[in-house]
Amino acid sequence: MSGHCKYSCDTATQTLEWIKAIVDFVKPFTFLINAHVVNFFTDRHWEAVDKDWIDCLRRESIENLLLIPSGVVQDHWPDSLKEFVLTLRSLVFPRKQANLQMVFPGLQVISLNSVLAQGMNQKKRHEVEVLSAVVSTIANDVRAHTIVDVGAGQGYLAQVVSFQYQHSVVAIDACSHHGKVTDSRAERIRKHYAAQMRKFGLVNKSLNVPKTITCRVMSMNMLKALTSLSLDRDDVEQSKLIVQNNREVDGRKLQSPCNADSETSLVLAGLHACGDLSVTMLKTFTECKEVKAVVSIGCCYNLLSEEGSDIAGSLCSFPMSYGVKSADFSLRKNSRDLACQSAERWRILERDAGVHNFELHAFRAAFQMVLSKYYPEAIITSPSVGRQGKALRRQQQRRILGSHLHCEEHTRVCFVRKDPGIACSSSEPTESKLDDRSVAVSDVTAISRRNSFNNSTRSESSDAVDKYLLFGKFCHSGLCRLGLKALDNLNFYGIWDEVEPFADLIGPYWSLRAALGPLLETFILLDRLLFLQEQGSSMEAVMLPIFDPVLSPRNVAIIAKRK
Repeated sequence: MSGHCKYSCDTATQTLEWIKAIVDFVKPFTFLINAHVVNFFTDRHWEAVDKDWIDCLRRESIENLLLIPSGVVQDHWPDSLKEFVLTLRSLVFPRKQANLQMVFPGLQVISLNSVLAQGMNQKKRHEVEVLSAVVSTIANDVRAHTIVDVGAGQGYLAQVVSFQYQHSVVAIDACSHHGKVTDSRAERIRKHYAAQMRKFGLVNKSLNVPKTITCRVMSMNMLKALTSLSLDRDDVEQSKLIVQNNREVDGRKLQSPCNADSETSLVLAGLHACGDLSVTMLKTFTECKEVKAVVSIGCCYNLLSEEGSDIAGSLCSFPMSYGVKSADFSLRKNSRDLACQSAERWRILERDAGVHNFELHAFRAAFQMVLSKYYPEAIITSPSVGRQGKALRRQQQRRILGSHLHCEEHTRVCFVRKDPGIACSSSEPTESKLDDRSVAVSDVTAISRRNSFNNSTRSESSDAVDKYLLFGKFCHSGLCRLGLKALDNLNFYGIWDEVEPFADLIGPYWSLRAALGPLLETFILLDRLLFLQEQGSSMEAVMLPIFDPVLSPRNVAIIAKRK
């Protein structure tokens, strides 16, 4: 069974009580939330975890490990481990999609037609369909003149709110390419709707087309200035604004007036506005009386500027509330990154995918051992080797069509070769001296082994061959990505031999750590909600899971309106 949330956040007092309970629970486990899994072997992370827990989970099935973030425990576990998992889960904000028709009477989520949905994947389409309906309902409720899509990307949300719901919309994004894509896409949609209107004789009806502003929103004052600027430019020819040097447009300096007596009313909306941008939206709402409502869905918590950060002149985006500031509990970058883990995504992983993910974590941690031993100077710069896991999975899927018998034969031949040295030229950074055919064979064998895990004809030595070759490939790619030249004395396989006895601990450790992710996200979101609640009775704010959490893990919207 799994625990159920026993806390509420309807009032500032309740929210603060919930926050304090989270802090009290998490403090003894700061070693888990602040750890970096790449240092798993170098720092022997498993030794910090209760030995009974590790010994128990080391023998647990992959399927049960993947359920830990969802709060599922097993009867034979130590009582202290069951208490940890269940208590943790009881502190997490529920992510099941809300009944939006009950929250917003009259709301209708309309399926997008093929023209509006062009270019969207299933996740994006779901998000845009739901959020556009919610934003439109709120805008109608507060009688907003304009909706500002903050961090608009390619303008998917802005275009649906504009064309389908017929609101005046301004799309703000830092990327000029995104602005051009938004404009060209909007023009194609406009032509489609114009043709439909002519077909049905609605020639006198006008169409709302989103305006675009290209500017990196650096502060609350800048966002206030941009919203004011957009309202002054009503003609179509002036609907594509580029703010130069984040300071002026058409030679005019940006001003940031917020006039409490203005009849203008705005709604700020952000679909996964990145890092500090979500916080800037909330602060702008509290400071700018023209903004009547805000709908904010955040992401990229690792990019938040935290109080005490060593970044000069950085905006403090966490904590926001006085309540969390007084709790004196900070979240480092690793723990804020952990807040993006999704229990729902873990739960739906199939066993083979779970095994593969744990293997990739083990490879990355073992590669850190390679860097520590042979390239100690590289460790100082906190190297990032990119998302090799996805690349390996794609390569494996492409090569799975190979013959299993052919794989077996060639894997044995490849394994007797000497550990190959790697030469990465600047012109071909991803090539290596490792025979491409043998790499392909090892990849197929690895997939074949996982897809026929219970095949008793596979030998343990053959399994070990797969790990050796895959780890070697991972290291070759990592060195190339970091621009490091191969050394004559490199011994990848010697490193793997050293760490392999502890590789099966990666799954238990990472599962326990991932279980804390939704709790840390709850902590960050409650801080934002409490910040709004601390502003007094002039506004109302709620946290609402508006998306399907499996399709969209960052599914909690913070919605606030002026009373």
